[in-house]
Amino acid sequence: MSVRGLRIGMALHVEAKTGVLALSLREAGAQVRLASCNPLSTDDSVAAALAEVHGLDVYAKKWQTNEEYYANLNKVLDLKPDLVIDDGADLVFLLHTKRADLLKGVRGGNEETTTGVIRLRAMERDGALRFPIIDVNDAQMKHFFDNRYGTGQSTIDGLMTATNLLIAGRTFVVAGYGWTGRGIAMRARGMGARVIVTEVDPVKAIEATMDGFEVLPMQKACRIADFIISATGCKDIVTAAHFPGLKDQVVLGNAGHFDNEVSKADLERLAKSKRRVREFVEEYVLADGKRIHLVAEGRLLNIAAGQGHPVEIMDMSFAIQAVSAGYLAEHAAELKPRVYPVPQDLDLKVARLELNSLGIKIDRLTEEQRAYLDSWREGT
Repeated sequence: MSVRGLRIGMALHVEAKTGVLALSLREAGAQVRLASCNPLSTDDSVAAALAEVHGLDVYAKKWQTNEEYYANLNKVLDLKPDLVIDDGADLVFLLHTKRADLLKGVRGGNEETTTGVIRLRAMERDGALRFPIIDVNDAQMKHFFDNRYGTGQSTIDGLMTATNLLIAGRTFVVAGYGWTGRGIAMRARGMGARVIVTEVDPVKAIEATMDGFEVLPMQKACRIADFIISATGCKDIVTAAHFPGLKDQVVLGNAGHFDNEVSKADLERLAKSKRRVREFVEEYVLADGKRIHLVAEGRLLNIAAGQGHPVEIMDMSFAIQAVSAGYLAEHAAELKPRVYPVPQDLDLKVARLELNSLGIKIDRLTEEQRAYLDSWREGT
């Protein structure tokens, strides 16, 4: 499953772990270009080191404007990639719209995150998707660990870095109880917070309840919240319908990919003033004097205000990215333009590599046990 000789365009959060993935793919023989997948998610020191020390083509900086962001994505696409590795599907979206002239040369792509997979599945349903995509996000070795433990820890890390506020004893609302929401709720409870979950999925709401969390509609939860963190992948989770009921000095943040989960347009419209009170915190003052604090402009706070996931998480996620790129290099011609799961054998391969790196040994089934599990005749 070699990527030697291929051109790979990447749009991921530009930080140290991403840099290792990009350099590993180049070492494997690919030509790589890298841009950020979010205007605030670049570590400038890493981007500089990749470009100046390692000679990698990097187009990213922190605090870039939307215009600069899309210009950098287009510079990646100027490579005329054979494969794309995306986070949020902006690179794929550009390929299907303004850069459609490049589509015929693209073999396939990988998608890293829940929000991007949602967009790509919508494209597939509409018959708009033109090349195969591997859903890296839903690989077991990705979402079990990256979404839950990685985002859980890094969201709290980013929140504490941005605000320097105490979490213990505070009311902490988590919107969405997918794998990311589970991780955030778990870590907030571990920090001593009273955690409330909001959900639209009845099954996930029951799961949150049985995991020991209080479940409320957002309209009720927001009135008692000290912190509200959205992790849904959907838009308009906290809006003008909620702002008047919020507590003074409530902190709002987002762990979803796009900056539309907290409605900044509604905040701008309702606020009589706005100022930056900390590097990553903006204070909006409403007409009644109530202060609302928004972290990282409502963008992905765990990497905009923090350092992203620990390396012990990202080695698994990016190993899935690497083996999926190799799989596409070998099999893309056989695949239809659909969203595909990561093949199970690749998921298990990464799991075994991770166990080996940790020095952990596990049991193996005997031939007799395999025969028992494969048989419908044997009972007690």
